[in-house]
Amino acid sequence: MNPNKVKCVIFDCDGVLVDSEIIGIRVLLELASAYGVVMEEQEAVRRLSGRNLTEAVATLQSLTNLPFAADFIEQYRTRSYALFEKEVKPVEGIREVLEQITVPFCVASSGPVKKIELNLRLTGLLPFFEGNIFSAYTINSWKPDPGIFLHAAATMGFNPADCVVVEDSLAGIQAAKAGGFRALGYASEHSAAYLAAAGAEVFYQMKQLPALL
Repeated sequence: MNPNKVKCVIFDCDGVLVDSEIIGIRVLLELASAYGVVMEEQEAVRRLSGRNLTEAVATLQSLTNLPFAADFIEQYRTRSYALFEKEVKPVEGIREVLEQITVPFCVASSGPVKKIELNLRLTGLLPFFEGNIFSAYTINSWKPDPGIFLHAAATMGFNPADCVVVEDSLAGIQAAKAGGFRALGYASEHSAAYLAAAGAEVFYQMKQLPALL
């Protein structure tokens, strides 16, 4: 890969910049368990991460005959935001990576702007991204549709072929590949195989990222 080819880096937020993904998944599973829903945590990460919250909740609802409360999503937001305030941390090594990157970069997430800004502020990463935050809620297009990445690239002034997307979710990698982006998959032992199968170049430690660019 010609290192000069990468002109812009598009980061996912949850699980790539901030360690919030698993917090949100656990809150969803805890709320759904009251209705008899049983799903292993890693299965939930694979199936729900990176997706529209409404779709994720619908997936869980399909596993039980008991209807979720009308304010299920509101309960999720309240509980998860409270836990973010207490527990969220930056992904290990990400600050050093952001300080090393010399090309423009941004964040493109399936979460609402309020959530993105909250977690970036709590982890001290917001100054890196102010003015370059893109939410699927703004354009009503969620991963695995490539819309949010295409929107971010266009707004930043680059073609997909000139960008690299850094993702940790299956839906995110699928979205990146569908949009014509090079996709780097920040993986765990649980996710590496399915991220690679979706077309990601897999890496396991954030400190490896600059060399991949």
